[in-house]
Amino acid sequence: MPKTKSIYVCNQCGAEHSQWFGRCSSCGTYNSLEESMLSTTANMRSGGRQSNARAYTPSPTSGRAQPRSSLKFSEISNNVQIRFASGYSELDRVLGGGIVPGSLVLIGGDPGIGKSTLLLQVANQLAQEHRILYVCAEESGQQVKLRASRLGIGAAPIQEEADNNSEQTNNGAPKKRGKSAKSKTANGGKVSEEQEPNLYVLAETDLEEVLRELESLKPQVAVIDSIQTLYFAALTSAPGSVAQVRECTSALMQVAKRANITLFIVGHVTKEGAIAGPRVLEHLVDTVLYFEGDRFASHRLLRSVKNRFGATHEIGIFEMVDKGLQEVLNPSELFLGNRDEMSPGTATVVACEGTRPILVELQALVSPASYGAPRRSTTGVDYSRLQQILAVLEKRVGIPLSKLDAYVATAGGLGVEEPAADLGIAIAVVASFRDRMVDPRTVMVGEVGLGGQVRLVSQMELRLKEAAKLGFKRAIVPKGQVLPDLDIEVIPVSRVLDAIIAALPGGLRQNSANEANEANEEEEDDF
Repeated sequence: MPKTKSIYVCNQCGAEHSQWFGRCSSCGTYNSLEESMLSTTANMRSGGRQSNARAYTPSPTSGRAQPRSSLKFSEISNNVQIRFASGYSELDRVLGGGIVPGSLVLIGGDPGIGKSTLLLQVANQLAQEHRILYVCAEESGQQVKLRASRLGIGAAPIQEEADNNSEQTNNGAPKKRGKSAKSKTANGGKVSEEQEPNLYVLAETDLEEVLRELESLKPQVAVIDSIQTLYFAALTSAPGSVAQVRECTSALMQVAKRANITLFIVGHVTKEGAIAGPRVLEHLVDTVLYFEGDRFASHRLLRSVKNRFGATHEIGIFEMVDKGLQEVLNPSELFLGNRDEMSPGTATVVACEGTRPILVELQALVSPASYGAPRRSTTGVDYSRLQQILAVLEKRVGIPLSKLDAYVATAGGLGVEEPAADLGIAIAVVASFRDRMVDPRTVMVGEVGLGGQVRLVSQMELRLKEAAKLGFKRAIVPKGQVLPDLDIEVIPVSRVLDAIIAALPGGLRQNSANEANEANEEEEDDF
């Protein structure tokens, strides 16, 4: 009977310890060590590699040094990786231009956000031209087929009465009984096997069965839903543990690289929003995508945080409808409010997510505080950035905001984290404070410094082209940036006060600002 050994593995970095500690000595995180039972079978696999390494003795060589297996860059073949389309341009954008054969793509997101729905729709599109394997380790074959029929995927449901005595496989499909087993469409016509998409469903949690199916079917693309539910029988730990996730991902990666199979792997997330399991999981794969969105909103964001074959921080935008996920080709219209109805405290900024410019409407509300301490609240905007901008407005512009509540939100709930939205936040707050309305055809782009200056930002030409395309007429930008001749009026500013005067009708009352500045100077003299 094989002996088992207890080890403690960090669920953040994957480091192994012989006993439990409150703090991992490798990555420094607290309460991250989990007990894992390691059998002698797994020890023999790792121990065999170590014994071979110890048994190696270098042979004495004479003459000059020469490589044995390594190559120079000039000796490596220039085989260009030909990408193929996924059927969804938003996903292709996030992946860097399409799917790379033999790559591993990890997709994480909150429960119910639409990860399985997206991959099932992508698998159906790819199955029109490629052979696809969908491994559903969390659902049965009947459940996947029910979801596919709701999305309009696959063959039409069988209209014949089901035979009560027919046997069923583990996938939920009836066993074949010769050539007479045929499906019928809704209009009574027969559907041949050649007309159906090459989409194969495997309801299995055993890793070895999944690997055998990959070797036998040889699909171009395979979907693993999800990696936390697969288990390797040689390990005694439960599915989803650090050891199981690491071993399963490593085995799938070896098969994918050897057989040139593209793998889409679904990963669970923790309550903090990170991918569950060891951090080594994100290091093994080629691309890490996060599927984000508000459960009360219909739009979903697919964001890239790691990509070996393209740019990171690209986003793709989808909308959840009754037939599944639908692409949003013009996301600026989704995050822009109704520009026909003007309201105080709104401003429009141009945010860049990767290489995609998106126009977002910012909404601000400033009101007297109900209690002694003022309240600050943000939705889609960094809370610390709002605190910094409020301090700059009070110190450098002279607007008394220390005793007022301030609320800032983005239309549609899109998260805007880049500093280029600082100027729009400042103008929206001032517009709400003065109860003024900003021209709905004006956009603001710029970073606000602690000294009250407006700093330069990147990709300004790309931002202004997107604003001009959507009908905006004016743009308030930092001074000193050389821009080409665009179909939009550019107003360069160097200070926040200049931007406020240019954005608000009638400007900010200069006398009130001067009075506030004089009061601040008197306080400093008294101090």
